[in-house]
Amino acid sequence: MIEKAFNPEDFKATGYELIDTLSEYLATTQQNPDKLLVNDYQTPEKQREKWENYDFANGLSEYFKEFLRDSIHIHHPRYMGHQISTTAPIAALAAMMSDFLNNGMGIYEMGQSSVAMEHLVVQRLTQKMGFDDKAGGFLTSGGTLANLTALLAARRKQATANVWQEGNQQPLALMVSEQAHYCVERAVKIMGWGDAGIIKIPVDEQFCLRTDLLQSYYEQAIAQGKEVVAVVGSACSTATGSYDNLEAIADFCGQHNVWFHVDGAHGASAVFSDKHRHKVQGINRADSVVMDFHKTLLVPALATGLVFKDVNDSYNTFAQNAHYLWNDDEEQEWFNFAKRTFETTKFPMGFKIFTVWSYYGDALLEEMIDTIYDLGDTFAQLLQQHPSFELATPPACNIVCFRYTATQEDLSKINSLIRQQVLAEGKFYIVQALLNGETYLRVTLANPATTAQDLEDLLEHIVQIAQRQVPATKV
Repeated sequence: MIEKAFNPEDFKATGYELIDTLSEYLATTQQNPDKLLVNDYQTPEKQREKWENYDFANGLSEYFKEFLRDSIHIHHPRYMGHQISTTAPIAALAAMMSDFLNNGMGIYEMGQSSVAMEHLVVQRLTQKMGFDDKAGGFLTSGGTLANLTALLAARRKQATANVWQEGNQQPLALMVSEQAHYCVERAVKIMGWGDAGIIKIPVDEQFCLRTDLLQSYYEQAIAQGKEVVAVVGSACSTATGSYDNLEAIADFCGQHNVWFHVDGAHGASAVFSDKHRHKVQGINRADSVVMDFHKTLLVPALATGLVFKDVNDSYNTFAQNAHYLWNDDEEQEWFNFAKRTFETTKFPMGFKIFTVWSYYGDALLEEMIDTIYDLGDTFAQLLQQHPSFELATPPACNIVCFRYTATQEDLSKINSLIRQQVLAEGKFYIVQALLNGETYLRVTLANPATTAQDLEDLLEHIVQIAQRQVPATKV
């Protein structure tokens, strides 16, 4: 059986068949997308039963085709759901190669090419963000893990006590927008700070953190005996795609000697666009920044950059000896990532990023950001012109929140029903968001193949669904 499992000719034959299948699929999404549902939704129980009893008698080729049929088709121009990028074919090939070779790269000798590529990717990213040559960092497995790692670095540097060795000696806290991603609160809980450790700052009508409230909330926290370690700025927020004022947060953090962290998992990629770079003005003043390549920049998940303004902070986070300051460049060992990350067997995600970025250059990444962000503006214009819809807030990126309003029924209820029916029919894929206690429909326009016609068709599709649920009451 082992000999069969590693047979080169079998691998080649199956590989050719798989590439043919995926090539045909890609062509269909581009040329005849109406022949393909975005998602053929099935219940969890049905999927579990199907794969539990799957018969391989028809061969691996049919097995792969069946998996493809049951998957969400993110390359379909009418996929507008969660925050995940279409994958450039060249990136998928790089991912396949790295999976096949299976070179874990926690230490240099296990993944020398991938280690060098990751280092170069991060250095390029620091330059794009406007940092100087003191900056550095690494790649890690997703924004959640990257945010936790950055906040651990902040705790290590800012906390009065040596928490790494002595544990929490007094209440620690951070300040963040009430619209921030839930992983920030999760990080606070993991670090043992409890509910009191996350100070949520209200947002304005555009769902941006109200920087005018930072001082009063800070003073209140100090009066309660808390040690404020960091302020987290969102670039952008997950629900609405709103960008916090990074310059104002940087000013505040500088005045109070507080760590400034930017959760730019989705929107920090605006640094690749001359047109949209202004939305992250001040990002180069942050002590740490997170950015996902897999949300907007054409590579498969997971692939997240974590950048530090001072690269030394990236080495101190997990230092086993509190007095070991890593000042010697040789001891820092930029090429042994396990000393700086949670992962000790590290996935070579830098290879797929390096492949896309180096082969196509900055131009592709800038075109990608411009295209999908402009789609957000286009959709907002269509919504504002349509009498049956309401825009939650003008979009700042490729995330748009809106709702159907041509009814006297409960708006949250009807929009939730609309979303469920859109999912069930599979012609489009959208999600929903809760804003100020109300349910809104939400799209993330991450496919450059999506057109204005697709967006118009989505609105018509929603109107038809809504009219089947309740009669329209507005013209």
